[in-house]
Amino acid sequence: MTDRLPLSVFIIARDEADRIARPIESVIGWVDEVIVIDSGSTDETVAVAEQLGARVIRNDWPGYGPQKRFGEDQCRNDWLLNLDADEEVTPGLTAEIKAKFADGSYADADGWRIMIRDLYAHETDPAPWAYGYHQIRLYDRRKGRFSASTVHDTVRPEEGARISNLSGIMAHRSIRSLDFQVGKYNRYSGMQVDDMLARGRKLPKSRLLTEFPVSFFKAYFVRKYRKYGWWGFIMAMNYAHARFLRVAKAYEAELLDRTKTD
Repeated sequence: MTDRLPLSVFIIARDEADRIARPIESVIGWVDEVIVIDSGSTDETVAVAEQLGARVIRNDWPGYGPQKRFGEDQCRNDWLLNLDADEEVTPGLTAEIKAKFADGSYADADGWRIMIRDLYAHETDPAPWAYGYHQIRLYDRRKGRFSASTVHDTVRPEEGARISNLSGIMAHRSIRSLDFQVGKYNRYSGMQVDDMLARGRKLPKSRLLTEFPVSFFKAYFVRKYRKYGWWGFIMAMNYAHARFLRVAKAYEAELLDRTKTD
């Protein structure tokens, strides 16, 4: 007999030695298996993951969606729980998932959305007002898979799949430091522009004027960053700059393309 749930957890990672322990430790004792898909870490990510009992599989980086689809294929169970290397399952969410598998109610849906809330380095728990978003993370891979997009990593349920919400939350430690955050959104904005160009999408140049102030308002007031005080002001400024940078890079690409055709 085992009290481990017939559930596979998979995590994509690269150079996450300082963070990979948290997601693994939050699930390793109660799920059937934990798999880390490593895309070429140069630090101790692999060693840390293996010491904690995870199975590590190397796969060169093909993009977010394809890497997560690769992870799905490595799992021995059909029910999957996906975590990122900067996330962790909270005790409340753990208890909820265990209860659903104990009484069979996990099968009431084909996929379960989980609220993922921001947790900063100086915090121990997400604030009640922390920004969060729902994503399908606990799901039956026979009824839905991650998208093939290299930029967007979202589970796409099949037509007719039943989707419901869990009440527990997942903690999201996405920011190691301000230096890390700026580098991350700089890289990600470039990938977003490449994705838009591949799909033939163009952004109106008027957004060069509106993107920053509108995004700052959204972050500071709608996402309630103002409740963090000065730290919230910094986060709102960075969010607005990240959004502006995406528009600026799209315009830059348009100028370069125009030069090639002249």
